[in-house]
Amino acid sequence: MKQPGKGISKEDIREYFERIADRRMVWKKRNRFYHRSLEKYFSFIIPAGSRVLEVGCGTGDLLAAVRPAFGVGIDFSGKTIDIAASRHPHLHFNVHDVESDTFIEQLDQDKQQFDYIILSDLLHVLWDVQKALHSIRKFCHPSTRIIISNYNFLWEPVLRFGEFIGLKQKSPNPNWLSYNDIVNLLEIEGFQVLTSSQKLLLPKYIPLLNFLFNKILVNLPVMNHLGLLNMISARIYMPERKAYSVSIVIPARNERGNIPSAISRTPEFGKSQEFIFVEGHSSDGTYEEMLKVSSSNPNKHIKVLKQQGKGKGDAVRMGFDAATGEILMILDADLTTPPEDLPKFYNAIADGKGEFINGCRMVYPMEKEAMRFLNLIGNKFFSLFFSYLLGQRLKDTLCGTKVLFKSDYEKIKANRHYFGDFDPFGDFDLLFGAAKLNLKIMEIIVRYKERQYGSTQISRFRHGLLLLRMSMFAAFKLKFK
Repeated sequence: MKQPGKGISKEDIREYFERIADRRMVWKKRNRFYHRSLEKYFSFIIPAGSRVLEVGCGTGDLLAAVRPAFGVGIDFSGKTIDIAASRHPHLHFNVHDVESDTFIEQLDQDKQQFDYIILSDLLHVLWDVQKALHSIRKFCHPSTRIIISNYNFLWEPVLRFGEFIGLKQKSPNPNWLSYNDIVNLLEIEGFQVLTSSQKLLLPKYIPLLNFLFNKILVNLPVMNHLGLLNMISARIYMPERKAYSVSIVIPARNERGNIPSAISRTPEFGKSQEFIFVEGHSSDGTYEEMLKVSSSNPNKHIKVLKQQGKGKGDAVRMGFDAATGEILMILDADLTTPPEDLPKFYNAIADGKGEFINGCRMVYPMEKEAMRFLNLIGNKFFSLFFSYLLGQRLKDTLCGTKVLFKSDYEKIKANRHYFGDFDPFGDFDLLFGAAKLNLKIMEIIVRYKERQYGSTQISRFRHGLLLLRMSMFAAFKLKFK
């Protein structure tokens, strides 16, 4: 056989992996810190109990580490698959070539679709990366996530030297793909990149230094371009308009004068609409006004709830739990985000442009009294911090209007224990949860209006400090984990 990397054929690559199959575990033990780190990164992204397909699964350890309810691993090395099957008999392993013309027919016997598809340390050894990406589309539903780990091409000389001195297993077909190369290939095959990050500045275990390099430095600006691993999550982009039922949750405290307009100014959109008022211990007759508006609009489906707990976050959760619509919307009762703009949010999520739609008030000129100067400064700070923290562009974290599918909210709710019940406002709870699920976040630009009734219930300094504490807490849960 020709030496790896010197004009080899695809069959040479297959023969190479067959030949080294018996030594795969030796190499994994030699680089156990690297492989344990990979397992940790993927386990953070993929919730236990998911349906998972790993392409190029090797010995199956990574697939087992994410604890799937149904896990399938494929590899074109028969000997490697035998090892995987013996190590993890509760999972399903098959010999398949993702680049072959018959791959889809071979694996399509059970019409499988998966929640997550893993491509770990695979792209750099594939013969035809685009063909492989094209093949896996068949096994995606609209919410499937493709999770990729790939070497940072800046590390090429280091990794080649590691192979030369015997610290790393040789790669038989080293494709040194840049991040932009991978994004381009994904977009060509109809995938949309959601998040990306770089991990592992120090891929060998050295106490104390590992904490400094791999938890702190690699997550800081500039240094975060130097990590060994590119971690990329993507989803299949399936633009198709479908009609959905909508629940519009309107939390309100001392907003009596705005209640009628919340109904009268909201246009009709979606398959059906449900309005859910959640009154939060008002002293101005807001609850009575809600009941009055409900009885005077018999053609509208309106629910009126009385909040038991405190805070907007608690009110939103109460409304979401009572909602029956497929799409959940929050409309702040101060109506500073105009109800007339809600169809824009609906169209964005119904068309598949995003999965978590957030309002953005920071583009158009604002009315004079719409937002005070210190609030504006705070919003700009949090937007920059959150864009860095979540790995997706976010210009306005504190706009109250947020839209998502109820099915995704149920997942956020189920995973709330990861961050804890710490957000009285509800905005960060939803944003952090959406980021943890790798939902595609999209912003809809709105014109922020001056409130016509009542006064703001936000304390700039007290609430600002609380938001800052929550942000730092989330940074350690999402970024510096």
